[in-house]
Formats: sequence, C-alpha cells, structure tokens
Amino acid sequence: MSPRRVTLADVAKIAGVSPTTASLVLSGRGRELRISHDVEQRVLKAADELQYRPNIVSVGLRTGTTRTIGFVSDTVATSRLAGDMIKGALEAARERGVMLFIGETEGEAELERRLLQAMHDRQVDGIILASMFTRTIKLPKGITAAPAVLLNAVPKQPSPLPSVLPDEVEAGRSAARILLDAGHREGIYLIGAGPAMRDVAAGSVAAVERLIGIREVLGAAGVKVAGGRVCRDWEPERGLELTRALMRTERPRALICFNDRLALGAYQALDDFGLKVPGDVSVVSFDDHPIAAWMRPKLTTVALPHYELGRAAVDVLFAEMGRQDEDAHREGEVHRVPMPVRVRESVAPPGA
Repeated sequence: MSPRRVTLADVAKIAGVSPTTASLVLSGRGRELRISHDVEQRVLKAADELQYRPNIVSVGLRTGTTRTIGFVSDTVATSRLAGDMIKGALEAARERGVMLFIGETEGEAELERRLLQAMHDRQVDGIILASMFTRTIKLPKGITAAPAVLLNAVPKQPSPLPSVLPDEVEAGRSAARILLDAGHREGIYLIGAGPAMRDVAAGSVAAVERLIGIREVLGAAGVKVAGGRVCRDWEPERGLELTRALMRTERPRALICFNDRLALGAYQALDDFGLKVPGDVSVVSFDDHPIAAWMRPKLTTVALPHYELGRAAVDVLFAEMGRQDEDAHREGEVHRVPMPVRVRESVAPPGA
C-alpha cells in the first residue's frame, strides 16, 4: 500500500493552527498578514518534519499559475547542437523560479498532440513549441489553450503566436561582407542554393533568408553571384558531390556554403582538385557546428545561436503570458536573435 499523502490539514494540526493560517504561512504571506513569528516557525517546522509538499494543481487553481512551462520539440533534445536551445531555456526558466517540462515528438503528429494535451492537463503557464531546423509548420490543434511561443518555426497560416528565429537574413549579409572585405568581387559560388531566389529547396526557411541577405549585400556592391548548386540535404556527401560538379566546369575564387556540413564536403572536393583553402579558394559557411573548429584550415562561419534562442523563447513567452488578455486576432510578432560571426582561417584575399 502506498503511503498517504501529507495534507495541509496535517501540517495545521501538528502546528496547532487553522488550515487557513498554515496555507498563508506556506504561501509566503504570513508577514504580510501579520501572522506572528512564533506561529510562522511552528508551521514551517511542522511542514519540514512531515515533508509536506503542496499539491501543484490545487495551488494553480487558487493562484492561476503553476510556475511551470512546457517545452515540446521535434528532435531538439537528442541533437548535440540544437540541445543548447533547451539549455538556454532551462537556465532562463530557473532564473525566473519556473520549472521546465520537456517532451520530444520525433516528428510524430499524434505524439505531439498527446504531449501538448499532457502539458495542458498539468496546467502549465505556457508552452514553447520548438523545431531543430528553422521551418514552416502547421500549428497543432489546441496549441493556443495556453500562452505559446514558436521557437525556430513559423506558422503556415496567420497566427497570433509569436516566433523566435535566428536572424538568417543578417547572417547572409554577414557571409557576403566577409568575402567583400577580403577583396572578392568575382568567382563567388553558392553550395546548397542557386543564385536566384527560385533556386532553393522547397520549405527551407534558412536557405531563402540566407540567400536574401547574400544577394542584398553583393548586389549593393555591384557584385553578381557567379553560380550555385541546389540541394535539399545539407550533408557532407552532398557538399562533396556538388563542389566536384562545379569544379568540372568552373574555377571558383570563393564558396559560400549554406552550412558547415556542406563546407566539409566542399573542402574534400577542392583537395581532390589540388586546390588549397584559402590560398586558392576562400570558404565561408553557416551554423558553427563543432566540426567547423576541427576542419583544417579552421572554417569561418556564421553561428546559429542555439543557447540564446532558448533564452529568448522563455523571455518572449513570459511577455506573452502578461498580454494574453489582449486581442487574440493580432498577428504574431517575429523576434530575431543575432547570429555571430566566427572568424577563423578559411578566407583570404583572392590569389593570396
């Protein structure tokens, strides 16, 4: 037989006070309501001896808050890199005295529905719905039952939910500026997307926004992208394949790879053709994956700020919780988190 749960009435009986007085002391309102120090200490001692724990759900019903928030993701928790989003959210929540409940869907819609329902059943004060990769999503039914924020995702249809995203457009600008500042004006090719806005893999928010930033800065400098290679899967083998295909017909002076894994493959292809980075070809990339600092030469890249994204999501959620009585039909705000540049060794002036 499981032990009986210690109740507030048990604490009050041991302390020799009413349940109301015990409740006021344990909720931190004893001094405010002029409950004597002696009574307060008796209640606290009784609660400690009995190992009393308040019923969070009943506390929530009385106070309107459970001091908990939910974090529901696709594959963030099991990703070494994107897991920093959870670390950022955990630390931001802890600083506010709030507990974070974490659930992972592995991309299954039914599991996502059940996780969200479980969070709502536990009366969390708000929910962060997160994606490992920046993408457009169909909002799950019932997501607005509590204040919610989208992290690394944007809704397919207009929604009042705010989104927290990496500033991919500015990241594209940064990558282009790195090459311009090194003196590159010709022979700049893209690996992972083509030079035209139509030349991106369907559904890739990061590719579209990075390309917007690249084209803006290069265009303002009167520089044209010489060409590009499109692919959906940004993995090393694709970077190898695409760069090899490029090298058979072109002689690039610089490559902008759309993530570090593509850049790893590009390094291999350039080596196959006897070209050195950065002496023959400069390479700049995105994400700041751990491999970027291990590649030789070390890769210059624009970092995805996973930790800062997680912290920002908690901040935005608390702001949303404070405005939940406002117009539910408003358009959700998009909050952009800066992507810092990691300058390393893979960029040099042309013909250096």
